[in-house]
Amino acid sequence: MLQKLHLKCLALFSLITFQLCAQDSTHKHLPIIDVHVHAMKVNPAFAMDACPWFLSSMPGGDPNQPPPSFLNTDCAMPLKAAKSDKEFQDSLVATMNRLNITVIASGDPTILRNWMKAAPGRVIPAIGISSSKDMTVVAFTDSLTSGFYKVMGEVAPQYQGMSPSDTSLDAYFAAAEKLNIPVGIHMGTGGNGMANITSPKYRASMGNPLLLEDLLARHPKLKVWVMHAGYPMVDNMIALMGANAYVYVDIAGMIWSYPLAEVNDYIKRLVQAGFEKRIMYGTDLMIWPKLLETSLGVIENANYLSDDQKRDILYNNAVRFFRLDESKLNK
Repeated sequence: MLQKLHLKCLALFSLITFQLCAQDSTHKHLPIIDVHVHAMKVNPAFAMDACPWFLSSMPGGDPNQPPPSFLNTDCAMPLKAAKSDKEFQDSLVATMNRLNITVIASGDPTILRNWMKAAPGRVIPAIGISSSKDMTVVAFTDSLTSGFYKVMGEVAPQYQGMSPSDTSLDAYFAAAEKLNIPVGIHMGTGGNGMANITSPKYRASMGNPLLLEDLLARHPKLKVWVMHAGYPMVDNMIALMGANAYVYVDIAGMIWSYPLAEVNDYIKRLVQAGFEKRIMYGTDLMIWPKLLETSLGVIENANYLSDDQKRDILYNNAVRFFRLDESKLNK
């Protein structure tokens, strides 16, 4: 009980501390890149508030009863869900400008274009594909060569029960490799009871980072970042990164979903293994505008990270991975 209270207080302190720092308008905030944002239409019927670190308790359920709830609001400061596309966009743009954030975003093309118009220079569009049924290789290649999309992601075959090295996706990765496009692949857990709630084909085993080895061997010039850092398979993640110098990770999703102590231990383990130059900040932002401040607070308040390591995670590593021209970033 005391441990849970301590974690709640620590989480609250982390968020408040960052918000107070962020409100300091005497100087412009150092630039930040969020490499994992979803541009999606807001459905008011499903726009639920949510607690940060909501997976601190996963009690399970019973097959003869309704499946467990994916989110909860049993916390001091639940994240408020936006109720409309405009509300979310206005809040997101204001936060990006205030905190000097650039985002790698994928999803609805209309939403993407609206964001790009509202926040010039702060949105880098990405296109995701998780199955050959999503679009043809020709259509996908055309989308990449049009110049609009700069990134391939989120690629999430795990939700189809498929390995990222499944050959049905190989031609898409080949197109990205040929065009020098970086790729983001979902690897890791999807939450409590994912296979019971919305994704019956989802397989935890398909989130093993070592499943990427065959794909990387077939496409030696492909630059891949593993979304969610392959959580919770940190040993396999470290093994893959050690063997493949072009593999980076983001810490999106896990950074605000799982117990805060667990999140910090996972990031610390990657840093201790020598990969602080290949960890990128991300949120997995969907419909909760304040998720940015919540997630940033985790990094800003991490006492196991030096100031240089924090800047690498929040900005420098993404500049290097995505081969960004800093002179063209809205800083």
